Amino acid sequence: MGRFMLRRLCLLPLVVLGVTFLLFFLTQRLSPEMRASLYVKDPRQMGALEEVIRQYGLRDNVFKQYGRWLGNVVHGDLGYSPSANMPVAQALKQYLPATIQLALVTMLLVVFFGVWFGAASAVHKDKWQDIVARFISVGGFSLPIFVLGLILLMVFYGKLHWFAPGGYSIQTDIIIHSSAFKTYTGFLLLDSLLNGQWRVFGDVLSHLVLPALTLCIGSFALMVRVMRSSMLEELNKDYVRTARAKGLRESQIIYKHAGKNAIIPVITLAGIQFIRLLGGTVIVETIFDYPGIGRFGVLAAQQLDIAGILGFSLMVAVLFVVGNLLSDILYTAADPRIRLE
Repeated sequence: MGRFMLRRLCLLPLVVLGVTFLLFFLTQRLSPEMRASLYVKDPRQMGALEEVIRQYGLRDNVFKQYGRWLGNVVHGDLGYSPSANMPVAQALKQYLPATIQLALVTMLLVVFFGVWFGAASAVHKDKWQDIVARFISVGGFSLPIFVLGLILLMVFYGKLHWFAPGGYSIQTDIIIHSSAFKTYTGFLLLDSLLNGQWRVFGDVLSHLVLPALTLCIGSFALMVRVMRSSMLEELNKDYVRTARAKGLRESQIIYKHAGKNAIIPVITLAGIQFIRLLGGTVIVETIFDYPGIGRFGVLAAQQLDIAGILGFSLMVAVLFVVGNLLSDILYTAADPRIRLE
């Protein structure tokens, strides 16, 4: 395990460097004036872009420019984002907790219901439980996420006036920006509990319902299919038939023996999906006006905010590489028989 982690950690910077260089190279198609936002540290500098271009050599070759930008990134300077009206590093710090919060709520729903429905579908193969689970799975997987989000928004908010879009209400905004509200973690759900603000907790949770449900249905469908296939495979193996021949209870066979082996592919899938959600649920956050990292990426792209786009892409690349590493580690932890060599 130690050698495996060391190899992957050594490759991690190379992968991130490759991704960042590709993205940086693509930005060279833009004018130096547009790329100057990568280096400004104050909005007042936006009025003197020619001076910034000369100072940072934005007309030099791409390798010199990339090395200069990478040096700034190492020191935590990702440039200034006009779309967020703040430095990119500060924007990422501000928007990322909301996306993590949404991703955690979504994955709790996906894993719990996905594993339960998938296992029930396999155990009751070709019965009504299996038919219902497969119907929900195929329907959720086939329905485009932006269509589902718009339908939920129209029904629950447009017709029933429940679950308003956004991250929280105006009243909550006043409370969390008051001196009495202390920020401990940056996650509003947890901070509201630590401050004893149950009203804030309920308001933030209500704004999470529709985005989390939209994301959950698409991911849930895939989770059910993977869990069902894996469980069916395990139930047909020799050790299950041997356990039944020994007279073990069916529930013990399913949950203690077959279930533990069937859940291994689900762990890998859950890790990948969670990192994908952290990378920015762009469509869902845009539909529900949710103040997460995905919405920041959309605003940066719409306004040709080069610094914001590169900062967002860099963060997503790091999350994916680290997430894949953690998924491999969890995979081996779930099944000690697997060897990383």
